[in-house]
Amino acid sequence: MEKTPGFPDLLRLIDERSTAFRAAVAAAPDLDVRVPTCPEWTLLDLVRHLGGRRRFWAATVAAGPAAAPAEPPAENAWAAPEERDALVPWLAESTREMLDALREAGPDRGCWTWWGASQSPKTCGAVARHQLQEIAVHTYDAQLTVGAAQALPEEVALDGVEEFLSTCCATTSPWPHQSAAVDFHATEGRSWRLSLSPDGARATRLSAPVTAADTSLRGTAGDLVLALYGRVPLDSLEVDGDGGVFGLLEAWEPEE
Repeated sequence: MEKTPGFPDLLRLIDERSTAFRAAVAAAPDLDVRVPTCPEWTLLDLVRHLGGRRRFWAATVAAGPAAAPAEPPAENAWAAPEERDALVPWLAESTREMLDALREAGPDRGCWTWWGASQSPKTCGAVARHQLQEIAVHTYDAQLTVGAAQALPEEVALDGVEEFLSTCCATTSPWPHQSAAVDFHATEGRSWRLSLSPDGARATRLSAPVTAADTSLRGTAGDLVLALYGRVPLDSLEVDGDGGVFGLLEAWEPEE
C-alpha cells in the first residue's frame, strides 16, 4: 500500500508550492484583481492571508503542545508590508520561518491544532501535512487569478484527498442523516471511503474490493482535492449514486 509522504518530503513540497505561489504573485499586473475561487478576496488579500498564516504556524509549532494557538508577539507582527515590492520577500521569509520551526520541532512533537476528534494527530507532522494542502490549493487560486492555472502535482494531490477526509471530515460527532458510504476514486489508481454513521465519520484507504458505496466521486486526484475544497463544481467530475450526500456533507457542522 502506498505510504503518505515522509516529513522531509512534506517540507520539500511546501517549499516548492510556496515558490510557485510567489511566482504567480510576482506575475500579477494588479494585486487588486479578484480571486475567482475566493471571490470575497483580492489577490492582495490572499497574499496577506497566506503569509500571515505561515507566521502564525511558525509561532504555534515553536510553542510546542499548548491548549491555545499562538498569539502575535506584538500588534501587526504578522501583517504584510504595504509596499508591493516587499510582498514577495515577505512571503519567502514567512515560509522560511514556518519550515525552520517544523524542522526544529520534528514530526512527532505535539502541537496545538484547530482540528478536534479527527483522524489526524495533534503533531507537527500533521500540521506540515495540512499546510502542504493549504499552500497547494492557494497556489492554484493565485495561478488561476493570473490566468496560468496548473494542475496540482500528483504527489501532492494523492495525499491531499486522504488528508482532507482524515482532517476535515473525520469526526466522532454523530452523522445526523441516514448512514452512508461515500467513495472517492482517483484515476491514478487510489481510492478512499468516508463512512458516515451514528458513530461519526471515518476515512479509510481502500486496498481491496469492498461493498458498493452509496455514492462515489471519480476524477484525477487533483480534481478531487479541488472539488473537496470547493474550487471546482462536483458535476465537473463523475458522480455515481446519490449525489445529495455531498450537499449534506457540505452543510454538516459536527458538534465537537
